[in-house]
Amino acid sequence: MRTFLVLTIGAALLQSAPASPPFKLTDITREAGIAFTHHNGAFGKKYLPETMGVGPAFFDVDRDGDADLMFANGADWPEKRSGGAKPPSGSGPRLYRNDGRGAFTDVTAAYGLQIDAYGMGVAAADFDNDGQVDLLLTAVGQNRLLRNTGRGAFTDVTTRAGLGGREAFSTSALWVDIDKDGWLDLLVCNYVKWTPQTDIHCSADGREKSYCTPEAYRGSTSWLFRNRGNGTFEDITATSGLFDVTSKSLGATILDYDQDGWPDLFIANDTQPNKLYRNNHDKTFTELGLQAGLAFSEDGRARAGMGVDAADYNHTGRPSVVVTNFWGEMLGLYTPAEAGRYIDRAPSSDVGRATRQTLGWGCFFFDVDLDGQLDLLVVNGHLDAAAARAHQRAGQYPNAPTPRVGGPEAAESPHLFMNRGAQGFRDAAAEVGGAFAKPKVGRGAAFADIDADGDLDVVMTTNSGPAYLFRNDLANGNRSVRLRLRGVTSNRDAIGALVRAKINGRTSSALVKTGSSYLSQSELPITFGVGSGKSADDVTIDWPGGKREPLGSIPAGTEVTVEEGRGIVARRTITPSAAASPSPTTPR
Repeated sequence: MRTFLVLTIGAALLQSAPASPPFKLTDITREAGIAFTHHNGAFGKKYLPETMGVGPAFFDVDRDGDADLMFANGADWPEKRSGGAKPPSGSGPRLYRNDGRGAFTDVTAAYGLQIDAYGMGVAAADFDNDGQVDLLLTAVGQNRLLRNTGRGAFTDVTTRAGLGGREAFSTSALWVDIDKDGWLDLLVCNYVKWTPQTDIHCSADGREKSYCTPEAYRGSTSWLFRNRGNGTFEDITATSGLFDVTSKSLGATILDYDQDGWPDLFIANDTQPNKLYRNNHDKTFTELGLQAGLAFSEDGRARAGMGVDAADYNHTGRPSVVVTNFWGEMLGLYTPAEAGRYIDRAPSSDVGRATRQTLGWGCFFFDVDLDGQLDLLVVNGHLDAAAARAHQRAGQYPNAPTPRVGGPEAAESPHLFMNRGAQGFRDAAAEVGGAFAKPKVGRGAAFADIDADGDLDVVMTTNSGPAYLFRNDLANGNRSVRLRLRGVTSNRDAIGALVRAKINGRTSSALVKTGSSYLSQSELPITFGVGSGKSADDVTIDWPGGKREPLGSIPAGTEVTVEEGRGIVARRTITPSAAASPSPTTPR
């Protein structure tokens, strides 16, 4: 009888054991030509920005159809330099141009991007509708607006555009057409009131200086700039309803909270309530974070909100919101409940239990295995090992888990939560490649199809460490449908467009958006995984300008370019991944 029971239980365990993911995330950083290391300028003073890291951004700098890659970067602090010293060679942003096959060349100097600034994040979009992608680099100090000339160079138009003379501790930023006039407006998140001159001496043990928590500094309002359509911007922060000096903002995303076709804004705040700004259609917003259930944790606490994303991961037709938080707090996974309200599902799920043990930063929803379900990636890393141990000893985070022997370390493994539908999410990070799961002091993260094979690849940054580029080697035969949107009366990049498709009996939706994650930006093209299905059906686009455009069915394994009012104007067949084909290249 005992033998029978053992065999039966063993069989049950085998049957319930989840299958290994049908893909690997292969570290191709070096072979792809990426040689970026974050320079945080630390020299013993333990300045607050040194812990924050930087973000990557995928965008098509030369409009050849490939996802190019840029990294923001720090710099030396002025007091470290002797009079008139040049910035160190490892500082300043880096731009890498993609050859279409996932191999990159550093073109920073060629594009005139040797910028001496303590950079933080990147937001890329065509703000002047000239067909070229422009850049907003956020920084500690003066942000930089860089206009793409279309001739292989950028021009600094910060002052001319009306964004000069404003210094702050800026973090994430995003482009969004808040008034649907066809011109992209700009949201810039600001963190706290900090400069080297106002730095505070914090110490967790009463002796040695440690990195301060944000409670040591006053908050700082985010900024909202309206695009006038003539190359200049108007500061509408106060008149729009976004002015709020209590906020300490790190991450932001676009969503349509009330399903009215107008872009709303969600901002993640560190130790302050998160904010949800509903668009009132008249260049003003109403803040509804508390009413919507998005401001606090389940027990009513303001957490250390850092990274954020919004997507319809459970096919309800309404976006859910994910927010990464500090070690011991777990992330927030807010899903729509009754109209206008959200419930945090993390505390009762594997997602909550796993993320309570880690300190999260960048995050995003994406369909990594192309099965039609959106998965969730979260990048982790403590401030530094000394701070982690000091915080624990001082009891600054009483809800934190018991640390490992010797205290928590700065490097932590990322999470890759696979969406199993009604069964919830399962963390498969340890199963998709040793280099991916290796502990890192993670910060920013973004995704794009870098090699034109239809699946989504991943980049991560680490604090005062290297960037990592992971190629998605998908081996299950699943295919995708990809859409590149081009606005005409809407903004050129179609930011704010909502794409819907029926896939394998379920309706999926995706919003074209910048921002999200933490200090980062993923590619703008939309990818729908269709699994083994033959097509994405009933595809429709709700353009930002208000027009609805039906496209019908799009065969699996196809990428289309759609122009507003003209439908599909170009298409290509997606070549299988390198794992399935020895030649991953396809002429564009």
